[in-house]
Formats: sequence, structure tokens, C-alpha cells
Amino acid sequence: MKKKQEFSGSRRKFLKQSSMAAAGFFILPRHVLGRGYVAPSDKLSIAGIGAGGKGESDLSEFSKSPKANIAYLCDVDDRQVGKSVKRFPEAKRYKDFREMLDKEHKNIDAVSVSTPDNCHAVAAIAAMQLGKHVYVQKPLTHDIYEARMLTEAAARYKVVTQMGNQGSSGDGVRQMQEWYNAGIIGDATAIYVWTNRPVWPQGLGLPKDKDEIPKELDWDLWLGPAKTQDYHKEFVPFSWRGYWAFGTGALGDMGCHLIDPAFKTVGLGYPSEVECSQASIYEKMWTPDYYPECCPAASSIKLKFPGKNGKPDVKMYWMDGGIQPERPDELGPDEVFGDGQGGGVLIVGTKGKMMCGTYGSNPRLLPSSRMQEVNVPKTLARVPEGHYVQWVNACIAGYGQNTVSSPFEYAGPLTETILMGNLALRSWNVKGKGFPGRKKLLWDAINMKITNFDEANEFVKRDYRQGWEIRWK
Repeated sequence: MKKKQEFSGSRRKFLKQSSMAAAGFFILPRHVLGRGYVAPSDKLSIAGIGAGGKGESDLSEFSKSPKANIAYLCDVDDRQVGKSVKRFPEAKRYKDFREMLDKEHKNIDAVSVSTPDNCHAVAAIAAMQLGKHVYVQKPLTHDIYEARMLTEAAARYKVVTQMGNQGSSGDGVRQMQEWYNAGIIGDATAIYVWTNRPVWPQGLGLPKDKDEIPKELDWDLWLGPAKTQDYHKEFVPFSWRGYWAFGTGALGDMGCHLIDPAFKTVGLGYPSEVECSQASIYEKMWTPDYYPECCPAASSIKLKFPGKNGKPDVKMYWMDGGIQPERPDELGPDEVFGDGQGGGVLIVGTKGKMMCGTYGSNPRLLPSSRMQEVNVPKTLARVPEGHYVQWVNACIAGYGQNTVSSPFEYAGPLTETILMGNLALRSWNVKGKGFPGRKKLLWDAINMKITNFDEANEFVKRDYRQGWEIRWK
């Protein structure tokens, strides 16, 4: 059977042609792994990998479903899990998710992963190999290769998957899709996305000293796949986001929330090229200095998506660190730009423009007078139960029975797009061969390879610490 190459069609061809196909993984038969299905009359037994911070709020949201049972709490830091322990006193506790999955896999139906970014893929693939449904916080993975792996794994293991970009289940994204599908703004040609993040330290380089490891924290487990290094109190529990070893910076943190409305509305696939500029901070002064271990204080990224089916190419412009695009002429001088809090999305089409805030909130046509002139019927189902309960219901129904808003077949390519921007940022001065100005990187998406600057390819897939490698057994 002939396979399509575009993202909107079958995923099998790019997966077959990707470097994963030659990775030598060993796949266990499905009958050995189990299917992870749950009878409709039963509760969904959920294990939380990461039970403090965002993990605590995620588990709380799942528990709003009467059919969700938070049965296991796994966290490496006893200081962070107090709220979850109090809310779910019957849940059994673990520190190492590998031990938990090994001992409890027969009692677990689904897993929620809310760890730092560098552990997302390791934990998710381990659960999926056991036939467990998975919910993984955004961004789906730490690097591009991992995103491709999880996209393939979701199809291979036939489990229900969802990424934690909750705005993807909101009414705003669906309203924008309906306007776009009705041709209200014509064909998209440019997309502007911006955020005020980071709101944590970035662009400063690594801390120069080391701190004593708190007795409640298992630092080795917290590091996971990352290379062994000294503990610094700056890293835990929040500011790890600004360091490449653990996080994915402002783009990774907010890109899945902000780029999602445009990615879904316009029907984007993989980008074909990327370029960037960035700034760091030295002695409270903005500088072009490059710190290879640390995400930049501010960045500007341009991605190009080839047009499909005779449509024009689409250029996407990402800005963070407080940088914003020019206000469109159609927006009144006193009207709010984006969400008015430093974030937003503007889609420019051949016949008009539309805009929204973070999470797809408050969608608007521009000028705002068009909102009274346009009447497009609702054609897309809403998600009144919300992003979390939607996943719980889909897990209980079983793979292929219910749809979810951000399954890995969608969230994987979205995450790859976001991480392509980070690849450009990290290539700024790699091995002293980087570029002091804007250099365009050309991307072969099928083979996951930069074709005109080979040094950048080291950021497609990272090296894993021994014992934490991702393998299909």
C-alpha cells in the first residue's frame, strides 16, 4: 500500500525511514506486555511519577473523575510530596519509578509523568512498554529523537496518550480552527508567537559552587539520564528549566501552550528550516555571550513550514524574554495584544488575521468588528470535562475508542517543532564552530538531520548516563 509522506497522512513512512529503524531495539510481543485496557466498570489505577509541584496539581485534576484512583506516588524529593500524600493517603509511595513499575505493573493501568523534562521520555517509554496508558507533561520530551520515539511507541503499543498542554482541549483552539476551516482569514502565511518567560534565571551560566544535598532528596535519581554533576539549590525544585541538562528553557516551557493553537489551526507539519538570535545576561547587562550549559535570557526564532497542496509556505516567529512583535494595524490602540500578560499568538492570512492569548484563550478576529460580522457554526466537539478527565475517560474506554486532544501522534511533531528552535539556540557556538549571527539551518525531518551544519546534529539526540539509556527491550 502506498504511504503518504506528509504529516497529515500516515506516520509510518517517516518512522520507518528514521534512524530509529536502525537502532537495533528488541520489541517484546504484545501478549507479553498486556494491553493496559480497563473494564468500564472498574476504576483507572494511576501511578504518578513526579508527585510534587506540577505533579501534585496533575494528580489532583485526574482525581476529579470518579473513575480515577491515584494508587501510587513516586517522587525523589520527600519535601515536595506533602500535599499529594495528604490528598491521597492510601497511595503507596516510591522514589524510583523503575522499581515501582517492576513491582507494581500488574496493579497499574496508567501513568502520569510530571518530572523535569530530561526524565519524561525515559519514564514514559518504560510505562508504555508495559502496556500502560500515559499522560506526559509538556514538553513531551527533552530532545527531538525522544519525541520521535514516543510518537512511534504510542502507535506500536496501542495505549492512550496525552501531552499536558491543557489549552489543547479548550474552546478557544476549536473556535480558531472553525474560523480557519471556513476560510475567514484565507491561507496562513505568517504566525507570531511570544511569551514573557523565562520567569526563572536564564542566561547566567552554571552556578560556580556546590551545595549540600538535602537529606530528603535522592540527587542521583533526580539527575536521571543527565550526566553526574554537583548539586546546587538553584536547580531544585523549579529553576532547572533554565539549564539544558534538565530543561528546555522558555520555549520548551511555554511553546506547547502557545504554538499549539497555531499548529493545530493551520495544520502544520515538520519545519524545513530554522534560524535564531539570542541574548544572555552578564553583570545585569544584556550581552550576546553564549553559555553552552544555560538557556538564553531572551531569544528570537524563525521557523519555515513548506506549503501543502498548493498552499503558501508558512513562517513562524517565536519571541521570549519579553520581546513582542509589532502590534497589527487592525488592533485598536487601547485593545489588548495577545493576553495582555506578555503572551499571545497572531496568525496572518491572505484574507485577514486572528489572535489569541496563552492556551488559546480569548480568540479574536482582527479587526474586532469582524467578530460581529462573521457567523461560523460549531463543527468541532468541545471538551467540557477538560483535558485531564478526557484522558481518564479515554483510558477506561480503551485504545482507539475515544479521541483525546493531544495524543502523541500530534504532540510528538508539535514537540519536535519546539525543540527544533532549541537545537538552533544550542548550535549558536557549538565546539567553537557556531555562528555569531543568524545562520539558517536546513532540516531533513524524515531522517532527523541538519543538512548544512553537521555540528548541530549533536543536539538531535543526547547521550544518556549509564543505566538510564532508552531502549526497547
